[in-house]
Order: sequence, then C-alpha cells, then structure tokens
Amino acid sequence: MNASGSLRCVFAKPTTSARSCPKRDLHFHITRSVRPHRGPKYNPATSLLGPAILRHETPDQTSANKPVHRHEKASAKRKKGGRQASKPYTEEETARLKQIYNPEQFAALQAGEEAVSQEDISEQGVLRSDPWAFDYIEDFSKIHPVIDHPVRVPEGQNYDPKLRFKTEEEIDEDLANWVDELPDDPTRLDYIKFQDNLRLTVGKEEAERNPRTALAPEIPKGIPALQRGRSKTDDDIDPAYKRLMKQTGFSLQQIRRFRVKNLVAHRVVNQTRLGKIQSIYYLTIAGNGRGLLGIGEGKSTEPEDGRRQALFNAIRSLQPVPRYEDRTIYGDVRVKFGAVEVELMTRPPGFGIRTQQYIFEMARAVGMQDLAARVTRSRNPMNVIKATYQALMSQRLPEEIAKGLGRKLVDVRKVYYNGQV
Repeated sequence: MNASGSLRCVFAKPTTSARSCPKRDLHFHITRSVRPHRGPKYNPATSLLGPAILRHETPDQTSANKPVHRHEKASAKRKKGGRQASKPYTEEETARLKQIYNPEQFAALQAGEEAVSQEDISEQGVLRSDPWAFDYIEDFSKIHPVIDHPVRVPEGQNYDPKLRFKTEEEIDEDLANWVDELPDDPTRLDYIKFQDNLRLTVGKEEAERNPRTALAPEIPKGIPALQRGRSKTDDDIDPAYKRLMKQTGFSLQQIRRFRVKNLVAHRVVNQTRLGKIQSIYYLTIAGNGRGLLGIGEGKSTEPEDGRRQALFNAIRSLQPVPRYEDRTIYGDVRVKFGAVEVELMTRPPGFGIRTQQYIFEMARAVGMQDLAARVTRSRNPMNVIKATYQALMSQRLPEEIAKGLGRKLVDVRKVYYNGQV
C-alpha cells in the first residue's frame, strides 16, 4: 500500500458503499448449520401483549422486570399461606375413626400421616402450565347440573329409569300367589303360562318386555339381494371336506385360512404286467402361521385328485412346533434323513429367514421370522422337506433339559426385565 492510498483512506469521508460487509460463514457439511435464535422484533415494554419472556437474559436484569408464570405464582401463594395445611383431627373425629377402624389400623393411619411432611402435601398441587391448561380449576369427574348438559335417553313408553330386578323374596311371593290361585286339577299349560307371564323386574312392564336397545335390527331373510354373502350350509359343503372336518375338528373357515404350498410335483411311472401307468406325485405343506405344521403326499393319475389328496394329508398331519418367542427355534438342531443333512440354527430378532426355498416356505407356514439353515451332502427336495420337518419336531426344550438334570427352570427375563422382552 502506497502513501497516497493510506492518506486517502484516513481523510476520506465514509460512504454507504464503504461499509464493511459481514463475513459469510462457509460450512462444508451436508447438514444445515444451526443458526442462533433471533430475538423478538417488538419492544416488550410497549407491546400490547405485555412483557414477554426473553430467551437470553442479561445478568443486569432485575427481578422486577422478569415475568412470572402461573405455577410460580401458585407456589409463591402457597409459601405465603394461601393454601392451608391439613388440620389435625379433633377429638370428635378421632373418636369416630376409632369406631370405624381397629386399634392397629388407626395406629397405621397415624404413622402414615406423620411420615408425610405437610410441606410436601402443600407443594404437590402444582397447576398445569402447558398450552392446553384451563384457566380455571374444576373437577371434571363430576357433572355440573348447570354447565354440563348430559345426553339422556328420551323417555317413552318402554323406558323406566327406576327399573330394577326383583329380590328373591319378591319372586318367592309371586310363586306362592300362583300356587294359591291354581285350580284343583292343574295342568302343564298352567305352568307354561306362569313362566311366560312371570316378571323379573319391578317397574313398567313395557320396559322389560320390549326394552330400548342400541343394536341394529337383524337383516331380513328371503331377499335375493342380501343372500350373496351368506354362509354355506351343510348341504353345500363338499363331502370330502365334511369328512376332513370330522377327522381334524377344524371348521371350513379354518381349513380355508391355512397356508398351503405345493413344494414338489413330478411324474412317476409304475411298471405293471399291463404296461406303464403314469401318475402325478405331489408333496404339500400346510400351516396356520401360529405354530402348526404338517406335510402330506398324494399321487394320482389326475393332477387335481393328487393335489387334493396331498392337501388333505397335510392338514391331517398337522402337529404343533415349539417356537421360542413365537419367532425362532429353541436351539441349533442337526438331523440326517437319508443322504440329506440339515442343520437349523436359531437367530436373534430381525435376522429374517435365510434358508433355501423349501425350508423358507416351511418356516413361513409355521410362523417363524428368524431362522438360518445349512443343507449338506444331498439336496433331494423330498428328503430336505422331510428332514426339516423332523428337525423342527426334535427340538430339545428347556423344560425337558431341566427335568433330565433334576434342576428347576427359572426365566431370568422375568426377574431382570420384568418379562418385557
């Protein structure tokens, strides 16, 4: 910088263009920079809303200019004696309490009241300071007869607000009056009339015979437009499903809700003296997604018959599968079926089902979410499915292990985590 430039800077008159621009902060980060909170633009002293609560107060502010919240006023009022502490019992109240409670209970009441400080009792009633707080104190558990307008049932011929059930003495009295009024040769018709005319309540008869109800009337029968979604009768159900329902005890709706999957289907040939007879073989699994799993095999010359035969056999062979926390198995299991070796491994929550396709479908059918598997040696589909089914059924439960060791089983989760796992 030369001398002329320095003199020009010293003796030059300041202009608006010569003002120093604020330095811009450059943040090379993907997140936005957090800027400090800007204060209010209005003057708290001249604002129509009164003094506001400033976020950043300087140390030289006096306590007289600071705003006071409602709960601070309430606490100050309690400290000054605005809320009186509970008074001790009088002699009359003490005598009345001794009549209600025995000496041990009365001594326990006195010890409990002495253990709690009166200052704590007076300071517990803090008023709400949230934006949804009411400007007045009210007990909302009671209905005010003037302010609140309760919705009442309109009184009609079949409504009686004083309706009540009869006592046993009143029913015995009605029975005795009926016996006195019986003719010399009573019949069964007289007893049926007594049962039909016997009232169990005291009040208007219309309120008992035809009471008011909020239920909608029943759907009328015989209208063709309303018969679309009607349930099937026994005559409409297939005889094969009827026989399956009797064998398993499941209803038709439960059978239709089962998760069914055909995993294996191929053609087989049986050589006889009359020639080769071709058939279709099916291997099907069925499960309800809540711990039941079954596998079934079917073979027939017609594909539909073989598929139905495998389905029915799978439903008949449904067995409960032990599940840990309804999501995985209790421990690692290793099973050898024929030339197939299957190893099922338990996994933590959120792991998912990471197995091959056949074991994956079986895990979904039984309702498991976390499972891992390894298949070694042969990978024949039929043997893999049967080995997996055998592995799921051969789990060692903790109760069985404890019983074999002669020990007692205790779930530590209920002790340390209160069962919330």
